[in-house]
This record gives sequence, structure tokens and C-alpha cells, in this order.
Amino acid sequence: MNYTQTLEFLFNQLPVFEKTGASAYKPGLERISEFCRVLGNPQRNFFTIHVAGTNGKGSVSHMLASILEQAGYRTGLFTSPHLKDFRERIRVDGEMIPKQKVVNFVDKHREKMVDLKLSFFEMTAALAFDYFAQSDVEVAVIETGLGGRLDATNVIVPIVSIITNIGLEHTALLGDTHAKIAAEKGGIIKKSIPVIIGEGDERYNSVIEAIAAENRSRVIYAEQEFICEEANDNSCEQCISLRRVRDQYLYDVRLDLMGHYQRKNLVTVATVADFLHESTPLTISRRAFIEGLQSASKQTSLLGRWQVIGENPLTICDTGHNAHGIRYVAEQLGAVAYEKCYCVMGFVRDKALPEILPLLPTTAHYIFTAADTNRAVPAAELCELAAGYGLKGEVVEKVEEAVARARELATEKDLIFIGGSTYVVGEAM
Repeated sequence: MNYTQTLEFLFNQLPVFEKTGASAYKPGLERISEFCRVLGNPQRNFFTIHVAGTNGKGSVSHMLASILEQAGYRTGLFTSPHLKDFRERIRVDGEMIPKQKVVNFVDKHREKMVDLKLSFFEMTAALAFDYFAQSDVEVAVIETGLGGRLDATNVIVPIVSIITNIGLEHTALLGDTHAKIAAEKGGIIKKSIPVIIGEGDERYNSVIEAIAAENRSRVIYAEQEFICEEANDNSCEQCISLRRVRDQYLYDVRLDLMGHYQRKNLVTVATVADFLHESTPLTISRRAFIEGLQSASKQTSLLGRWQVIGENPLTICDTGHNAHGIRYVAEQLGAVAYEKCYCVMGFVRDKALPEILPLLPTTAHYIFTAADTNRAVPAAELCELAAGYGLKGEVVEKVEEAVARARELATEKDLIFIGGSTYVVGEAM
């Protein structure tokens, strides 16, 4: 098979959550464990850092990977979903896995993958582990796909686990309360392996602490370790004063990721980097920390996080797609100066729209659309539902045409925002 045929096999022959939703979710570690044994357990050949959470885990993973690369380590990065290219999911030192490596892996293991009835995500995770081992990776940052306890990535034994935060998402699969979802995401906690919590909350702290206690694992709350004291931004970076609590040391950080919500992720990342330096075989110098953050987006090619994709009118996209994430997006929209805001918005069906839609500004003009996925809410249906929350606009079925319509309506002094779904952002870009 060539690369195009290989991707067609992966996306069409095996279930893909991004396309079909819950029907592609195959909880349990039996299949991935067996397949990793066939591969020689490549995930044991390098240090790993495991990242779970409702929001921010992608940004945290990319920032950590950039810092580790600046520290001189050959670094693997496994994230999902991708926006434009499947190979975005698997990187070594910022470079995507070569197409031929994907083809060779599938050619070699296709029969076994079909025999084990692996999900798309299980296959992709195994591909990442195998490629990292072949590439002599020293440390890999591994982002969970969905949940944690039964996620395919949970076959790793990391040197630290991270839970960025917990919100209500994928409730049909993970549970309908913060406590139930915390129990699933807390399943990444391993025996005697510390876990770092990015954003603590009384609704789930006790659940995580109970799991950690059972595993004799230390719980570290990032917000008790570092504080963002002052922050401002310019056209290309945020300038942040970050204080370490234990000794009051002040870091002057320049971060090339623009969303204000990244300041919360920065506190998590700083805590992880400090822990790695103080308590593991890895050495993270102050220089590596500072330079890694300043080039995080550039080094790892992180896309879709409050990303400016056009000027005159200012055009911004963001992949925030649940109530927890949309709240931060709405707050930052309110802080931007513009005459009128045009929002190109589309969502997928498993999102809690009655919780999300009231967060969006009623003063904006909405262009409701739908990404090319079976999971998308039809644009007309979304428009009708949004009207009940005071959101007014029009329907343009295809994302590309919706973006063009926004550009047709907007003047140079207006703002175009594109979001609601990772898939809408991916198609817009």
C-alpha cells in the first residue's frame, strides 16, 4: 500500500472516534497490551510522562515536549486528534513521523491488528510507541485519548502522571458527574508514581486523593507550587511573571501561545518541569525551561490554540469545544477590541450544548456550520437551538463557505472567530 491507501485503511477499516463517536470507543487494555507484546513492548524503552484531563492536555503536552527538547533530550510527543495531517499525532523532536514509517508499520502488522480488532486509537498509540523506540527517544510525552483508566495509552508506566483539570465531557462514556469522571481520569495514577493536578476543585480532589492514597502516590497541586503574578501580551507572545512558591523565585516567561487560558496550563507545566528536575533522572535547566516556553508553538507546531490565521479583519481560531474551554474563549473574546464579531461555529453531537451556548456572546453575528463528520450537529439544527439562547445569525452548511461568508461580511475593524469544534478549526485551516 502507498501512504494514501494506508490512511484509507486506518480510517475506514477500523473504528475512529473522531468520525463515529462512542461506537468507536473500545475500553480495556487487553487488546493494546497484547499488541504491544507482539511489538516487544516498545513503550518500556524510554521515560514517559502521562497527561490526562478535560482541557489543556494538548497544550501542556506540547509545552513539556518543547522544554525537554531544549534540555537536550530526544523527545517523543503523542497527541490527538490531528487538525490537518494524521502525522501531527506522532512527533520526535518536533518532526512528524515520516509517511513511509506509517506505511511500513501497517504493512507489517495489518493482519494482527485486524485479528485483535484494534480500534484506530489503539493502533495509533502502538505505532507511536514503536516509532519512538526505533528513533532512540529518551523521553516521551503521552496524551490520553479519552478518559484514562481504560485508555489505550494506560499501558505505560510513567515517571509522573498529570491531570490538567476535570470538566463534564463525554458523560455517556465517562460518567455524568465530576467525581465519576475524576475516577476515570485518575485511573492513570500508578503505584508510587506522583500525580500533578493542574487545577484542583473540591468537586473531585477527594476522588483523586483516594486513588493516589490507594497507590501510595504523592498528589501535587500545581496551583500551590507556582503563581502567575502578572501577565500581558503583544502580537506574538505573552509575557508572564511566574513565581515559585517554595522559594519565591521569579521567572520572567515569554510564551508563544496566545490564549489567556494558557496561563493556567503554564502553572501546570512549570510544576511538572520543576518536579522532573528535582525528583527524576531528568535535568531541566532554567534556560531550557525559559527557551522551551518561548518556542513551544514553533518547536512543536501546535495549532488551533487562540491562533491568529488572518489580519484585516483579525481572524482567530480556537479548538475549545466544551463548556470548560468555551468559557475561557468567551472571556477572551470580550477582551478583544473590535467593532463587530462574526463567529463561525459548529459542534459535534456529544457536547452539552445547553451548557455551552449560554456562554457565547449574544452581540456577535453567528454563521452556523457543520464539519465533514457524522458526529456534527447539522447547521440548521444548531442555528435553531442557538436562537433559544439569544444567538442570532445564519446557516452556511460547509465550513469553507462559512469562513468565506464571514470574510465577506466583516470589515477591517471587525473580528472573525472560528471554533466550537476541533474539526471546524481543522477544515478552516
